[in-house]
Amino acid sequence: MRVSGVSIAVNLALTAFKLAAGLLARSGAMVSDAVHSASDVFSTLVVMGGINLAARQPDRDHPYGHERLECVAAILLAVILAATGAAIGAQGIAQMCSGGKALAAPGALALTAAAVSIAVKEWMFRYTRKAARRVHSGALMADAWHHRSDALSSVGAFVGIFGARLGWPILDPLASAVISLFICKAALDIFRDAVDKMVDKACDTQTVQAIAAAVRAQEGVAGLDEMRTRQFGARAYVDMEIAVDGRLSLEAAHQIAEGVHRAVEAGFPQVKHCMVHVNPARPGGKAGPREGDAISERAAPLKPPPPAACGQLEKAPGPQGESRQVPLQRSPVARNRAGSGR
Repeated sequence: MRVSGVSIAVNLALTAFKLAAGLLARSGAMVSDAVHSASDVFSTLVVMGGINLAARQPDRDHPYGHERLECVAAILLAVILAATGAAIGAQGIAQMCSGGKALAAPGALALTAAAVSIAVKEWMFRYTRKAARRVHSGALMADAWHHRSDALSSVGAFVGIFGARLGWPILDPLASAVISLFICKAALDIFRDAVDKMVDKACDTQTVQAIAAAVRAQEGVAGLDEMRTRQFGARAYVDMEIAVDGRLSLEAAHQIAEGVHRAVEAGFPQVKHCMVHVNPARPGGKAGPREGDAISERAAPLKPPPPAACGQLEKAPGPQGESRQVPLQRSPVARNRAGSGR
């Protein structure tokens, strides 16, 4: 939250400075830029609220936590950013349609304020983006791009003020219209990223490959049969099936699964939980039969469950060749699911 506090303080100071410069130098572009900086204060408050809500502990109604509330905050910021870009573009188009007559030559103070704003907002963008990458926060990243949009609008104000002082007032609305496209593009990217995290999109390929390599390096793991990842706000869930020596006891197989579970969660802080299922490995390192594979009645090491538990019956030859009813069997993998999963 230190980053958000710095953002609010800087935006309040910058808003006051740009508003004063715009009024004293008779620059409408700088006054509009000051309003844009003021909107950053509101967006930062949204980020703070989203991060605080996302950090709440799981409860009975939300056993998986509240991380996706940060995605909601990012979506709200994307909407605010898109509205800001659209407003800047609409204003620029309206001024171009008027032929630039609405602009008067502003004073040099407005040009200085625009240059200061560009430098400060670009620094705020880099500072906030660095923090967002460190904590994997989509909402904080959205706020960083809001700072960049403010820097771009200040570039438009600088070009417009400079052009107006040189006798080319049309440069201000033209620059505003072009910059609005960049702002809307940033808003669209933020929106897509937040939605992806809300619909269980898989982690990036580099992260998946790194997790897979870490799993295969664990002692006792004969192979990685399957792995699925899904993003959950700023965190991620991992579900996998590993192959271990089928001759091991249930306790030994469980210890291997527990080791994999801890290694993934310790090695990848963004992983909130790793679920590990154990498959018996066939000779050669391949996994054993999966649930649904056809196996003979003689291969079943356990007593067949009653028909009511299976729900299905099949015909098999009796000792004298007659046909009799026997329940379908589950594979060893299915029987081990209750005890070997983590």
